[in-house]
Amino acid sequence: MIDPQQVLDRWHQLDVTVRDLPLALALAGAAFVPQLLDYGTQIGDLPARPLDGWAVLVIALQCLPLAVRRRWPAVCIVLVSLGFAVGQVQGYHSFAANALGITLVSTGAYLAHRRRLVPAVLSVAYVAMAVALDRLTGAERVDEFVTFYLAMALAWGVGSWLRSTRAAEADRRLRVAEETRTAERTRIARELHDVVTHHVTAMVVQTEAARYLTAAPDRLDETLNAVTDTGRRAIGDLRHLLDLLDPGHDAAARTPSLRELRTLVEQTRRAGQPVELTEEGTPSESAGSAELVAHRVVQEALTNALKHAHGSPTAVGVRYDDREITVEVSTAGTGPEQALVGARPRSPGGSGRGLVGLRERVDALGGEFGADRGADGGFVVRARIPTGSPA
Repeated sequence: MIDPQQVLDRWHQLDVTVRDLPLALALAGAAFVPQLLDYGTQIGDLPARPLDGWAVLVIALQCLPLAVRRRWPAVCIVLVSLGFAVGQVQGYHSFAANALGITLVSTGAYLAHRRRLVPAVLSVAYVAMAVALDRLTGAERVDEFVTFYLAMALAWGVGSWLRSTRAAEADRRLRVAEETRTAERTRIARELHDVVTHHVTAMVVQTEAARYLTAAPDRLDETLNAVTDTGRRAIGDLRHLLDLLDPGHDAAARTPSLRELRTLVEQTRRAGQPVELTEEGTPSESAGSAELVAHRVVQEALTNALKHAHGSPTAVGVRYDDREITVEVSTAGTGPEQALVGARPRSPGGSGRGLVGLRERVDALGGEFGADRGADGGFVVRARIPTGSPA
């Protein structure tokens, strides 16, 4: 059985001239149908001549150029206009004269260059044809000439409107594509920041601590093992991120969630940060993106704690209910040199983009986010993230 959609797709793959040729042939064939002889376009009062060899040439000149109306619109309008003028002056009135209106619409829509010159030249040529017809007939038909000119101007205007509409749609698509690319670059940068920063920060802290453990081989070995494990986890997360960025790879099931909080907390503890985790309630099965965002909030807060308050007690509290997930991460102060979360990092390599990205993530889900200095000089990160579940 023939698939209409497949046939249509193959048709659109053909050259545009081949696709326009049937219209040209159909219009030329219609000019020889006796019932359509009275449905042509006639200006002036010249008597109609019978169809002869010259009439065939005039009909061909008016119709066949329609095959290149989109590829070479300027050539098409010149040839069709010439055929129309010869047909009117010589009295070869036929259905083929209607090709002029189609050509004007097509030229207005597809002509890319000299868009002011072409209608100006056509207007001058039309005036010359009108004068010739007036002298041949001797009848003053100014109103008829003006009406026909306005009708042809309208056809050109329709084509110009189609062109502007198509150009506006193309601009809109380009703008949407650019906005999509920008959003995708931002998402990739955010994911890279979230995935890499925590692991690398932990590795840096663990490596620095290893310098002071040369006199304790057991602890040194434990620290180096922790660095190795963190590096492997970073590689695994980077591979997972590449899978997520691959449109042909289904990796949604491995998206980090709050169920992995204990692993995240344990990794931070092994980096030398004392962390206490408290969870209340049960994660909702329909939390969706809220779980990922909550996981990123905890991850970024622990990363900042490692950077700015290494060794300070840190408390992570997560509360689940049917409508939202509440996260609070607080780190005890260590004195006046303690850097507030969100300020420019004192450690090398900080970008300052972490909290900005978190705020954008939480805001996108209609939640609330805050990062403030605590009463003891430390800092507190709070987030309320709606799950989207009905109340």
